Amino acid sequence: MNRLSKIDLSQKLPKKEASARLDEALERLLRLRLTLGGQVGEKRIGPPLCVVFEGWDASGKGGAIKRLVRPLDPRHVRVAQFAAPTYDEKRHHFLWRFWPVLPGWGGMAVFDRSWYGRVLVERVEGFATERQWSRAYEEIVEFERTLVAEGMIMVKFWMHVSEEEQLSRFQDRADDPLRAWKLTDEDWRNREKRSQYEAAVEEMLARTDHPGAPWHVVPGDDKRLARVTVVETVCAAVEAELAARGHEPAPDSARADAAADD
Repeated sequence: MNRLSKIDLSQKLPKKEASARLDEALERLLRLRLTLGGQVGEKRIGPPLCVVFEGWDASGKGGAIKRLVRPLDPRHVRVAQFAAPTYDEKRHHFLWRFWPVLPGWGGMAVFDRSWYGRVLVERVEGFATERQWSRAYEEIVEFERTLVAEGMIMVKFWMHVSEEEQLSRFQDRADDPLRAWKLTDEDWRNREKRSQYEAAVEEMLARTDHPGAPWHVVPGDDKRLARVTVVETVCAAVEAELAARGHEPAPDSARADAAADD
C-alpha cells in the first residue's frame, strides 16, 4: 500500500531534453508499430498491443495519448474512450463492453479509461455493490491473464498528479473558453472525495499488479516528463516482447519504407 506516496512528483525534465527524448521515442514507436503490423522487418504480424490509461482528472491522460499516437497512421491504431456504461451495457457483465474494442494480432488499441472503473468510480460513488467491486479484482486479473496468455502486450498507466497541481489545472481549464468543456461539476465532486479515491487507487494497484500486466505509475506534475515516460515505457514493453518472441528489430529506415508503401 501507499505506492502513490512514494512517487516523486517534483521531478522535472528540461524542455530541450524532453523534446529530444520524445522525438527519439516516437521514432522507435513508429518502427515497432510497423513491425507489429507486419509492414516492415520480417513482415509477419506480431502480438496485439493494448495501452490502458487511468489517472486523476486533469492528470494528463489526453496529452499523453495524443503524443503516443502522433507518429502512427490512424488506420493502424484505435483510441477508445469509456465513460459510464449505458443501460444496455449494464445488463451484461461489466467486462463485456470492452471485448469488441480489444486489438487482434497485428493491432493496437489505446484505452482512455477502462475496466478499472469498477474498482474506482463505481466503488467510490456506490454504482457497484461492495460484493461486486470486491470480487472484481480477481475477475480483472484473470481477464488480463487470459489476454496476455493469448499473446497480448498490455501496458497499464496510472497518471499521478498532486492535489495542488490538479487544482491549478482545473482553474486553467475554467479560465480557457476552448478548454472549459473538459471541466465538469463531476470533476469538482470527485476532487472533494480524493481521499476515498486514493484508498481505492492504492488497493487497485496492490491487487491488480501482476507479471503479465504490471502497473506503471507516472509522475505527472511535469507534463513533459509524463509524456516522455509514457512513450518510452510502451517502447520498452514492445521491444522486450518482440525480443522474447524472436522477432528481428525493424531497420532504422522503417519510416522511409512506410512512406514508400503509401
